[in-house]
Amino acid sequence: MNLSELSSKRVHFIGMGGAGMSGIARIMLARGISVSGSDAKDSAVLNGLEILGAKVFVGHDSENLGLSEILVVSSAISEDNPEYVGAKSRGLLILTRAEALSLLMSESKSVAIAGTHGKTTTTSMLTVALQQGGLDPSFAIGGMINRGGTNAHLGSGEMFIAEADESDGSFLVYKPFGAIITNIELDHVDNFPDMASVNRIFAQFVASIQPGGFLIAGVDSPGVVQLLSTIDRSDIEIITYGESGDIVISHMSLQPKSSHARVTDSGKVVGELSLGIPGAHNIENATAALAAGLKLGIAPSALLAGLATFSGAKRRFENRGSVNGITVIDDYGHHPTEVKVTLETAKRFAGQGKVIVIFQPHRYSRTAMFVSEFADALSIADQVYLLEVYAANEAPIAGISSVLIASAMGSADVEFEPSMIDAINSAASMAKTGDVIMTLGAGDVNLLVPLILQMLEEKIEN
Repeated sequence: MNLSELSSKRVHFIGMGGAGMSGIARIMLARGISVSGSDAKDSAVLNGLEILGAKVFVGHDSENLGLSEILVVSSAISEDNPEYVGAKSRGLLILTRAEALSLLMSESKSVAIAGTHGKTTTTSMLTVALQQGGLDPSFAIGGMINRGGTNAHLGSGEMFIAEADESDGSFLVYKPFGAIITNIELDHVDNFPDMASVNRIFAQFVASIQPGGFLIAGVDSPGVVQLLSTIDRSDIEIITYGESGDIVISHMSLQPKSSHARVTDSGKVVGELSLGIPGAHNIENATAALAAGLKLGIAPSALLAGLATFSGAKRRFENRGSVNGITVIDDYGHHPTEVKVTLETAKRFAGQGKVIVIFQPHRYSRTAMFVSEFADALSIADQVYLLEVYAANEAPIAGISSVLIASAMGSADVEFEPSMIDAINSAASMAKTGDVIMTLGAGDVNLLVPLILQMLEEKIEN
């Protein structure tokens, strides 16, 4: 099937409210494609798609398929889902989320952003920078850009910027013109049990880049350095960045709410990079976006100006509000490396105040693999409340619980608290002016933020 053939089809999504799926549905609707979809529960995302013309169902039922001819399904959906079963019995064409996105990208000059950490932010940064450069790229991101309030857009230009999720290996179908690999570490251990398997999938991703294209690679990551040592492609340009490489970051200055650095390209100063968001990791993400923008022919001044306007992405060190000088921040960090850099950034943000964290581990397999690493990373915080593991689509693993992390920390400043209400009560009660309360994790811990803000307000009234 090609893109023009897709335009005449009726497409149904299972799990349409998810970050990745909703973006694809949004672009299809913009192309005039008939879209329907379901999700387990109602949401603002579903309501937004309904306004755009999608037929929306809350709950899963084979009748929801209607006259659909194509089913789009994510790897999180089980094969016994009634809509999945119904689609198979009717012989519908079934596309994975990645296959559907690949189809939408197929007639564009595409850039795919991959890596263990920083994909959403880097994809968002590149999109904003290109927009500042006068382009109108299409984009599909696994999170909302704060500035635009959306995760996907059908642009008028030839460019298509897409976040490429390696978690199930499906990013191999994209075959982009250009790619960014921010870093490589062991993660998604349900699919990749060791670094060798992670390296193999990223090597296949590099092999999928179109001849004549490019790869932007972050060489501050040992995993990326290892990958590059195995790559033998003379038909693409490989551009490295970091504290060494082709594009070099130097003179870094990290402030509580901003970050700055100088960027040079082959020894020549490109400019001063100034971000309105904190963290050394965001300087690295922005440099990757800058490198890709330069390769695409955008003026450095426009790219730097665009990056300076970037205000972050949803659930990426997102400031959700302050009450009586207590700031509540939500972050998606769910790997020990992400937790570490996020909490280091939070400590800098809080200054003399305390950082109080409500952490929800994501997946039993990840928790089992990284107990000691999580314990080390979380020890940066002043107080930690550990919720029980968020299962995602995994079955429980015997003996695996957040209690293991609490035991490994062995500190009076950590408490295993399976009750979400008790956790936020404790956090709100102990917080004082100047402190930061952070909800951290890739599950549903972010849903606690409104309750935390409400409890802080009630604390003032009492």
